[in-house]
Amino acid sequence: MAKSKAREYVWLQCSDCGDLNYRVQVRVAGGMPKFTLKKYCRRTRTHTEHKIKRK
Repeated sequence: MAKSKAREYVWLQCSDCGDLNYRVQVRVAGGMPKFTLKKYCRRTRTHTEHKIKRK
């Protein structure tokens, strides 16, 4: 079975330092979602908000 184009890789960017720390797959069918996640940032060594960044 072939993969559909409904999913896309995006980066999660730290809101404090601006690093692109995580690469995740999101579903883009029906529009690009806008969400933030609290993830661990290695540079600041804390949990911070990460937002979607398309490359």
